[in-house]
This record gives sequence, structure tokens and C-alpha cells, in this order.
Amino acid sequence: MTQIATVERILDADYAEVSVPRKSACGHDCEECAGCGVTGAAVRAKASNPIGARPGQKVVVQSDTQKMLRIVALVYLIPVVLFLAGYVIPTMLSASTGLSIFIAVLGFVAGILIAVRYDRFLRRQGGLSFRIVRLF
Repeated sequence: MTQIATVERILDADYAEVSVPRKSACGHDCEECAGCGVTGAAVRAKASNPIGARPGQKVVVQSDTQKMLRIVALVYLIPVVLFLAGYVIPTMLSASTGLSIFIAVLGFVAGILIAVRYDRFLRRQGGLSFRIVRLF
């Protein structure tokens, strides 16, 4: 996955800190919507700097698409799948509606906890890795 980022500072000869604008599904066309109130927040990350980019320069960064898809699956799919399984399976086993809903909510909470633990694990491992590929 490629994104445009701004080099914030040089960490050492091989790495720089970049500011990557956070993407969302809405596209941040706030004049049309004004629904969420979120401004273009940015994520600061460590990026390998093989081209020698300097602070203030706009660059194109590339991240591992497979790792990004794994993160997306954990954050969005796992809680929903556990919620649905927590509702459907007890219902198929003739459980009451209240019990099915309770188990579904527990499944959803478990999915969120799994996502949070994976996020903490990723941060300890260095997070999502970026590589500066060229100047913008």
C-alpha cells in the first residue's frame, strides 16, 4: 500500500520519522457531510529512508499490504464474526433470545479484546513498517 507522507525528522542514517495522514472510508469531504467532526489526523511512524529524504519533504511511503490486511481483518472482521457466531450458534441450539444476545455481546467484546492485544503486540514489534520509495 502506498501513501503520501511528510518527513518530520531524521532518526539516524537509515530511518526517518514520517507523518502519514490517517485514511478513512468517508474521504473527509467535510463540507458535504459534517457528520463525524474528525479532522485529518496523522499517524507518526518510523520509515526506512533509502533515498535520503530530508525533514519537511513530501514523500511516497510504502507499507506491507499483507500486514495491513491482517490488521484490518482483526479490527473489523473478528469482532463481527464472533458477534454473529455468538448469536447464531446458541439460537440453533434452541437457546433463548436473551441468552443468544448475551453470548453475541460477549463474542463482540472478545473480538475487541483480541484486536487490542494484537495492536499492543504489533507496537512491541515495531508496528507497521514503512519504506520511503520516492519524493512526491
